[in-house]
Amino acid sequence: MRRRRIEAGLALAAGLVTHALFLAAVGAMAWSLHEGMRPGLGTLRGAPAWIANAALALQFPLLHSILLTRRGRNALARAVPCGIGRDLAPTTFAGVAALQILATFALWSPVGPTLEDPRGPVLWICRGAFAGSWLLLGKAMADAGLGLQTGYAGWTAVLRGRRFDLGPMPARGLFRTCRQPVYLAFALVLWTAPVRTLDGLMLAAVWTGYCLLGPLHKERRYLARYGEEFAGYRARVPYFLPRLPA
Repeated sequence: MRRRRIEAGLALAAGLVTHALFLAAVGAMAWSLHEGMRPGLGTLRGAPAWIANAALALQFPLLHSILLTRRGRNALARAVPCGIGRDLAPTTFAGVAALQILATFALWSPVGPTLEDPRGPVLWICRGAFAGSWLLLGKAMADAGLGLQTGYAGWTAVLRGRRFDLGPMPARGLFRTCRQPVYLAFALVLWTAPVRTLDGLMLAAVWTGYCLLGPLHKERRYLARYGEEFAGYRARVPYFLPRLPA
């Protein structure tokens, strides 16, 4: 009974921390992109700023990819005591990803220059496109399983004394139009930011590259897990860009 209380306490604490980081990361990303990366708290200038910003841009896709490998997943499982690390891994993974995104935008050193800073009606059109991209991202995450995307599914499974179950292959909603709607919407968020700066474009280019290439590894895992079901889905549905209706 005492061990069960400890497991539940760890799960609850992990969930609260992860969701707090998730909200902070979304807020920091939305505000920083909207303002052209200018709210960053980094104080570097010139070449050191570009080097530091490049490191911040690269650390997210690199660590994100590593943690999705078998070794990365095992490392996440070992990072949590009491033998609940494997079931809590979705929460741990979501927390690490949120912390990475938060660090990127909080530590960014604004270097500019500003390429576009719309005003008047154009600004509101740009804001509408930016908001639409965020709504699309939310819809894609919901279709993929919001509990998995936010880490909720991991800590609540442990709290209830159940094993985490990845569940069925996502194939509903936006997943009927393309196989990677979460990554597509994430890329759109990057490119519809109203204020454009040179360093912001650098971040958008790096992370869009990951959005295009990173899911290839995920699809290999899906093929191994779901077999013919995923193979048939892959044959029917385009990878990244939705197929236009005939």
